[in-house]
Amino acid sequence: MFVFSKKLQLPFLALTLVAFNSVAQTTTPDTSLSEIAPIEIKAHFNSQAMLDLTSSARVVSKRLLESQNTNTILSAVNSTPGVRMEERSPGSYRLALRGSMIRSPFGVRNTKVYLDEIPFTDASGNTYLNIVDPVGINHIQIIKGPDGSLYGPNTGGVLRIIPNGLAPQKSNDKSLLLSAGSYGLFQQQLNIEQQVNEKYSFAFSQAFTRSDGYRTQSGMNKKFFQTAHQWNYNEKGQLKFLGLYADLGYETPGGLTEAQYLEDPRQARPAGGPFPSAVDQKAAIYNKTTIGGITHSYQFNKNLRHVIALFGSYTDFKNPFVTNYETRIEKNLGIRTYFSYEDHDIENLQWEMQLGAEGQKGWYDIKNYENNLGEKGTLNYDDHLENFQHFYFYRLRAKIAQRFIAEGSIGLNLNNIDFKQQALNASAIQGSKGFKNSWMPRLGLSYLILPEFALRASISKGYSTPTISEVRSSDNQINQNLNPEDGVNYEGGIRYETKNRRFIADLAAYQFNMKNGIIRQLNAEGAEYFTNAGAMTQKGVEASVLGQIISPDQNFFVRSLILSSNLTFQDYQFRDYKVDDKDYSGNAVTSIPKWIWVNTLALELPKRFEINIFHNHTSSIPLNDANSFYAKKYHLVQAKLAWTTGLMSRYKLQLFVGVDNLLNEKYSLGNDINAMGNRFYNAAADRNYYGGIKLMM
Repeated sequence: MFVFSKKLQLPFLALTLVAFNSVAQTTTPDTSLSEIAPIEIKAHFNSQAMLDLTSSARVVSKRLLESQNTNTILSAVNSTPGVRMEERSPGSYRLALRGSMIRSPFGVRNTKVYLDEIPFTDASGNTYLNIVDPVGINHIQIIKGPDGSLYGPNTGGVLRIIPNGLAPQKSNDKSLLLSAGSYGLFQQQLNIEQQVNEKYSFAFSQAFTRSDGYRTQSGMNKKFFQTAHQWNYNEKGQLKFLGLYADLGYETPGGLTEAQYLEDPRQARPAGGPFPSAVDQKAAIYNKTTIGGITHSYQFNKNLRHVIALFGSYTDFKNPFVTNYETRIEKNLGIRTYFSYEDHDIENLQWEMQLGAEGQKGWYDIKNYENNLGEKGTLNYDDHLENFQHFYFYRLRAKIAQRFIAEGSIGLNLNNIDFKQQALNASAIQGSKGFKNSWMPRLGLSYLILPEFALRASISKGYSTPTISEVRSSDNQINQNLNPEDGVNYEGGIRYETKNRRFIADLAAYQFNMKNGIIRQLNAEGAEYFTNAGAMTQKGVEASVLGQIISPDQNFFVRSLILSSNLTFQDYQFRDYKVDDKDYSGNAVTSIPKWIWVNTLALELPKRFEINIFHNHTSSIPLNDANSFYAKKYHLVQAKLAWTTGLMSRYKLQLFVGVDNLLNEKYSLGNDINAMGNRFYNAAADRNYYGGIKLMM
């Protein structure tokens, strides 16, 4: 375990003493819309034009990731309609695609996440998104809506994080960033990307971040390493390797009641009744994770290609909490492989198909001790669980007359959990929790009415099994009554792009009828457990417009002006949900705001000055199933000013300053839903600042 020091820490700075000998790029910072909204996305195995997609999708570009504070991806990801990312305290992330926050105390649920071809979501369904650092990301591809036919169980969608060094476009970029900010924030990032020759390239990314946090007991300390290598060993074969290590620790201040939140939002959860305070118990999470994977691709001929990825992960997880001290050792191994056949020889009939499988095996040793003021006490539970999750998929896609696209896919998912539980002074319990094999089909259509205007529609089955953390949650029980959530999603959309891509508009509407929705609850001791709601209806509309009002070729004082506006409407209701003698049918689904409106502005001025502004309006959020408590709506504004200049002809230097929560709103960016004692609120920081320097070579 680490100690949260109030002094500035500079570990690994020796790594920054690297000999850089590349010539600085000669391009100016003038931005085109394609840098923020790429014209293609690698959705469903191959790169496709955005107008050809049958899914609702978006690319979060490197440019967008760097537009605000570089220690988090939160603002950039939240600019995507239908996506909501929260940070309860530094390092404690939650991510929801179309409403999956209801079953996510922290982390990710209902959503499958990949690092290039390697599943980041482990065999149990958990995804430690907070261990990734923005310095190692080239871009993020987001596919919204259930897509279990190709990516395994999910009801929200799929994220593909493309690491530096594995993107199609190669570079020789090198950079070193140092920044500091309010509440003890310090960040150091180093990135090296090198195209060694025509066949081999690599990337190395390293970061250190620490913060004292806005609230008491909310410090964070994170060390991150990532390396990627790509070797085209002949004209047909390619090998890729990805390795990642993160050492993350963050304190958890706990939720506050409304009275405590209004009195002093910076306080940690105080002692109450039989429970000590978060400070006394040194409540925190410590996560050391290693991930590695190798991907081999071979193009047998112009039509047939085979891809196989072998991967594994190891996690050492510790969580001293108010009520207990939990430790977990998690090991995962897996494989993903598929054959792809493409035939593009006929101009008016181009088609492709894929056949493949993915499987993961996980081993989890979970122990719960008494928490004696941050130290392990008596061992109360010693559990061993094994999860074997695998699925098989087939997809066929055809493009007819360069206008009409039809694709169909189907997946078969199998999942089983074996467990052995040993409680203090009790006989061991051994058993298995099996889930019914599930077929997951999807059908999608797209029609190009005009060269700039496309219609799309899809129908797909969503299916998501409970994770290990839900079957065996912090109440230390094996919940054999918890079932997968599933349902059918109906979706339609339109997309418009001008020929010069100066203006882009996207609109999607969907209805997802979910059965057995998994919902987080807390027992009388404050430990969480999960239950199935009878049914939920999720109706939503997602709209975005993106326009380059001024482009560099217009020779104005303002070199470039890009605006975007993104609107999310979510009308989610419990259709049939009863707990004991309480009937919540007809209530708004817990944790889901009805409206989210996000706007961004990117402005470039002479002398290489850049201004980026981010605005997020989120409406009120129901905090419990009874809808008797709501978090208030808020407007969050962030701004960043950067100046880039040449340095000694070989380098570029960027100076930047930024402000978060410019309006000084009092809000919670990560509520504890259905919290015991109505401790819902985790206050976000008030107005705060940061600044730094970036050397690019």
